[in-house]
Amino acid sequence: MIIGCPTEIKPQEFRVGMTPNAAQEAVSHGHDVLIQAGAGAGAGFEDSDYTAAGARIIDTAAEIFATADMIVKVKEPQAGERKMLRKDQLLFTYLHLAPDPDQTHDLLASGATCIAYETVTDDRGGLPLLAPMSEVAGRLAPQVGAWTLQKANGGRGVLMGGVPGVGPARVVVIGGGVVGTHAAKIAAGMGADVTVLDRSLPRLRYLDDVFGGTFKTSYASAGNTIELARAADMIIGAVLIPGAAAPKLISRAQLSELKPGAALVDVAIDQGGCFETSKATTHQDPVYAVGGIMHYCVANMPGAVARTSTIALGNATMPFMLALADKGWRQACTDDPHLMNGLNVHAGQLTYYAVGKALGIDVISPSVAIKG
Repeated sequence: MIIGCPTEIKPQEFRVGMTPNAAQEAVSHGHDVLIQAGAGAGAGFEDSDYTAAGARIIDTAAEIFATADMIVKVKEPQAGERKMLRKDQLLFTYLHLAPDPDQTHDLLASGATCIAYETVTDDRGGLPLLAPMSEVAGRLAPQVGAWTLQKANGGRGVLMGGVPGVGPARVVVIGGGVVGTHAAKIAAGMGADVTVLDRSLPRLRYLDDVFGGTFKTSYASAGNTIELARAADMIIGAVLIPGAAAPKLISRAQLSELKPGAALVDVAIDQGGCFETSKATTHQDPVYAVGGIMHYCVANMPGAVARTSTIALGNATMPFMLALADKGWRQACTDDPHLMNGLNVHAGQLTYYAVGKALGIDVISPSVAIKG
């Protein structure tokens, strides 16, 4: 199979879809790997690293899209890239379709087969291709939130750990999954007073057992959420419904109840955001204010630490990428129902229920699509 990896073109996206190690593995399996010139530079990988791994360097994305059987990326294809996709081509990347009707309709029109990292599952009920970036984003959230809290950036002017005689920042993390757990660990490590909210009592018990004393836990009822939010200096939105649009946890009207200059860090922005006033921003212009409340809503947070993120993502995606290349997508998905859960689009049809529900589009079962 010919595997192509173009340069990411989303603003301030420095990650790359394949590491030199992944390219070397694919070449050793007998596949032809095409890397766009300069694709790895943002993550610290030179073209020479890829040629040493046996890959070929290609000048333009157009050549890669025209030649490759499978396109491996990091972020969802941008409008220009979607126009280059074709029937019977396989796209393997993050998609986040539920809040993005334009991308969804373009992928359906392309006729391509699209497998989304964020909906591939594992036998423990986890999301193994989303987890590495969730870990990175979770660990970044208190860091960028602390920057947002600085007065020069519009925030309350509160130091995360306080100083002797002055209390620490109060941080509320909504969602106790991978993002929320890592965010809470880092925020607590910075000295903040941290509370994690979740609706799963077993998850709260687990967090309390493992991290008891490091941070507090509380049940995420609507009343409890806004009560804790009123007292918070920073609120980190870390709620995920796999493949679906994120629920809105703090409304526009409720902003007036928050402390002036409080920081909202919306890690769920890829799925539409979990605050009603959230809108996607970039690393170049990451923060905006609504009613005196600072919003940090960068849609590709892990891109800020591109080398760490690229290597972590490559470690997770490589086995699936090799299975798709070695067996073809139909056989690979037939053999692995967890990989089948990643199938979102095939030959003009949507194959993921949560996306169809969010966008009002008819859906067919992945098992039916495989046979088509």
